[in-house]
Amino acid sequence: MCVFCPRQENSAFRDVMTSLENQPRCRGLSFTSFLILPFQRITRLKLLVQNILKKAEEGSDIEASAVQAHQELEKIVKKCNEGVRKMSRTEELISIEKTLEFKSKSVPVISHSRWLLKRGELQQISGPKSTRTLRSRKLFQPLYLFLFNDLLLVTKKSSSGEKFQVLDSCTKALLRTEEQEDQGQTLAKAFLLRLIENQDGRDITYMLKASSDMEKRRWINALTPNPRTRFLTSNSNQPDSPQVQCILSYMAQEHDELSVEMADIINVLEKTEDGWMLGERLHDSEMGWFPSRVVEEIQNQELRAQNLRECQRIQQAQGNGARTVGTKGRRLRSSHQ
Repeated sequence: MCVFCPRQENSAFRDVMTSLENQPRCRGLSFTSFLILPFQRITRLKLLVQNILKKAEEGSDIEASAVQAHQELEKIVKKCNEGVRKMSRTEELISIEKTLEFKSKSVPVISHSRWLLKRGELQQISGPKSTRTLRSRKLFQPLYLFLFNDLLLVTKKSSSGEKFQVLDSCTKALLRTEEQEDQGQTLAKAFLLRLIENQDGRDITYMLKASSDMEKRRWINALTPNPRTRFLTSNSNQPDSPQVQCILSYMAQEHDELSVEMADIINVLEKTEDGWMLGERLHDSEMGWFPSRVVEEIQNQELRAQNLRECQRIQQAQGNGARTVGTKGRRLRSSHQ
């Protein structure tokens, strides 16, 4: 998705921007990169203040100033994030709605409170599930799923591949998944998806097969988040959760992935055999999947405990900052009078 639509629609504008991007002074950076730079500076300032807060003596004037600065930066970052996210989500919903063709009952897709969580193709397994019939390709029918934060659309791609015919829909809260027991290689990547009440008010179950075990895990986590793993947080009662540190930057390719930067510390919630991890970044509690090749495990137990303590201190500063800053601020002002 392009963040600047006129570039797609106006050929003259596109040609000018391409010419500018090719100039040596741009150093090979795209127009979008320059738009992002101011926001990157703000997030770096926030990380800098977090590091100051970690090293500041508790109860000191430096801590009070750092807490106040962190609070203000947090407000700015949150406002910027919300603005960018809202614009991006709306553009994406508009783009998706243009590709949908409803078979019967139309479902309004565009909503200010809705966003896309995951989309992709799965194979529906239909008919008797014997070993012989499972070898038949006729039993596998491709379905394309659009999963939003409050809605699931089950669709089928058109022959052109540009349109999606909506076959079924269901509120996300009424979705249930179940992993298949070991029934051989054919069903190793399969799972059951139950729509307790679909668009027609019926209870219906799909048997779906993913392209890999990792993709199956990601779909299950997205469709029905497990509170024991998905919502595990760094300030929960987990004194020694597995941790990794980022050694290579990674940019998220899908909605359920986590972009990571060098030195990010991440709590590991789940691992797959094909090299992916589900984790929660300590400094901002953002959660998602990332490849294990871009991180290394933190083996030292004392270092893991220290990372958690520093994270909890920052979170406590955010929660109690107003009260702390009020007290410290009055003392700072009186000292300058």
